[in-house]
Amino acid sequence: MDTQPTPEFGFLSEEAFVCRLHLEQRRTERSRRPFVFMLLESSLLMARRKNESRQTILEALASSVRETDIRGWYEDGLKIGLIFTEIGKDSGHAVGEHLSRKILGVLETHLGSDISKVHLSFFVFPEDWDKNSEATPGLLYADSARRRRAAQALKRVLDVGGSLAAIAVASPVFVLIGAAVKLTSPGPIFFRQERVGQYGQRFSFLKFRSMHVNSNHAIHREYVQDYINGTGKPQSTVDGTAKTVFKLTADPRITPLGKFLRRTSLDEIPQFFNVLMGDMSLVGPRPPIPYEVESYDIWHRRRLLGVKPGITGLWQVNGRSRTTFDEMVRLDLQYAKSWSVWMDLKILLRTPRAVLAGDGAY
Repeated sequence: MDTQPTPEFGFLSEEAFVCRLHLEQRRTERSRRPFVFMLLESSLLMARRKNESRQTILEALASSVRETDIRGWYEDGLKIGLIFTEIGKDSGHAVGEHLSRKILGVLETHLGSDISKVHLSFFVFPEDWDKNSEATPGLLYADSARRRRAAQALKRVLDVGGSLAAIAVASPVFVLIGAAVKLTSPGPIFFRQERVGQYGQRFSFLKFRSMHVNSNHAIHREYVQDYINGTGKPQSTVDGTAKTVFKLTADPRITPLGKFLRRTSLDEIPQFFNVLMGDMSLVGPRPPIPYEVESYDIWHRRRLLGVKPGITGLWQVNGRSRTTFDEMVRLDLQYAKSWSVWMDLKILLRTPRAVLAGDGAY
């Protein structure tokens, strides 16, 4: 059954509305002028046939917004989306609250007691880029991904199957590395760190501990923020040349064993458990630390939206730490736009060679 409502009162179809939403996001990334995205949910909209309350809502909304504002259907025609542009750089939430009060007031006049069946929420882009509900993650970034649910399900099957197989095969290595970490430096075997996942959601990231306990992370924070901003200084690398790379090449926090684990990427093995828990995928962008995201430009955040973060990815097999941060983000965006199960398999097959080469691993 066709779920796209017939356009009424200037409301765009869902496909057209989402296209306009993406266009406004791109404009904001260039101009840095925010917009307010408002979402109206109501059981009164769920009837496929025209009814008085539904028509009243549509007519009231159409008469209370500007001609330049964008209105359309959302979430399979069960919700209405409104986009308010040209709101000023510093007034997004104030405008959103004002618009919410105004629209609810207009609807209450027309609906009376039925206003209790209407729920209105708003988001300011780009400030609220990671503000999502558990039921509808990535609210501001609905795209063709939901039309690829079969491929996503297959990707999840690959993730679970591949992780279980890797854990089973690597179990002896787990024991040996765990014992080596415990015997060579005081502290826990595993290192847990908060990372930023898809749609800005936080999760606990696992690695074998390669650093001294209670290390000061300020040196890494300063370095990585300079690298993201394009002001990083060249470092001496294993081939004797000076390059600007993503990781610190002479990190005083790293233990002697940790240097070997990082060089061989063996410290990454526990992330297969992150994949099993659904926080990560086998293939995807590298999950950043929250203070890295603080230095992101608006367009950089898109690398956290299309797919889940991964253990390996297009960036890792195409230059690893040798690329600039902007180039790394473009590779992540390229992957998110064109990923497929076949592409994941090719990246997984290329990963061992990249690991053995050790290019960019420090």
